[in-house]
Amino acid sequence: MSEAHAATGGPARRVPGAGALASELRGGVVAIGNFDGVHRGHQAVVETLSALCGAEATPRLVLTFEPHPRTAFRPQHPVPRLTPAPLKARLFGHLGVDAVVEQRFDMEYASHPAEAFIAETLHRDLGARHLVVGYDFRFGARRQGDVDFLRARGAELGIGVTSIAPFVDEGGNTVSSSRIREDLMNGDVAAAAGLLGYRWTIEGTVSHGAKLGRTLGYPTANMVLPDDGLLAHGIYAVRLRRADGTLHDGVASYGRRPTFDNGAALFETFLFDFSGDLYGEAVSVSLFGFIRGEERFDTAEALVARMDVDAQEARALLAGARPLSALDAAVAF
Repeated sequence: MSEAHAATGGPARRVPGAGALASELRGGVVAIGNFDGVHRGHQAVVETLSALCGAEATPRLVLTFEPHPRTAFRPQHPVPRLTPAPLKARLFGHLGVDAVVEQRFDMEYASHPAEAFIAETLHRDLGARHLVVGYDFRFGARRQGDVDFLRARGAELGIGVTSIAPFVDEGGNTVSSSRIREDLMNGDVAAAAGLLGYRWTIEGTVSHGAKLGRTLGYPTANMVLPDDGLLAHGIYAVRLRRADGTLHDGVASYGRRPTFDNGAALFETFLFDFSGDLYGEAVSVSLFGFIRGEERFDTAEALVARMDVDAQEARALLAGARPLSALDAAVAF
């Protein structure tokens, strides 16, 4: 992603469905996809969108679907989300997108034929002037619509279509949300960041815990992650952003505290050189590096000794960190 195409403003406007789009946002260029992660491939889509808009004041829109279509079809096996909708809108805002249209995706919507998706969602509701889609984009009931159909029908309605090839990394492998999920499940947040183009970030509200960390000399800001299966349990070097924009380095433990209670998974962040109260505050935490896996210690003293080493390693890692991109600079620096 080039520096020129990263914005520094607030989040993109969130629109609850194509039918709710404001009149001033109609007639824009629309990128269509799930965009979970807003990874380097998705950022390339936004680059194409921006190029098509040029210097004109053309609305830059992203059409995505909530919940993830795979979750709608198989609710018993929901897709672990890399970027929930609020964070996705914030990332797209940094990339210069004006609005993210969050189209409700349920079985009734999935039953609409491909023709209806084009005529109603894209033409009638969005007033789309041009579309940007992946080369293998499929849509409509039973995935009957493809890019050729979209291009032919769109031409009749005055809608242009640009399809783009998969985005590959430096090793020639396609960048995908599934690869990033696999990296996170293995604790390899550095590899995930390489595919994302920024440090993977979580958002949440700081909650009260058992306050075990306080008794050990390591008071923590606690968060519950929405999906316990997405990130490997372990110790991470992190940077926390408060609601006022201030940044604080720290070390985080994600897991079930096997030395004590082996309870529900909790993300616990100890901030270096910080003594304030974060309870009830909405924060974001960016993960910079994996230090070690979760362990059980025989004594609390042994755990504290290891936590001292973890904190030193996290400080060293964070001291040498540099932005991976303009988006990373906006999110984690």
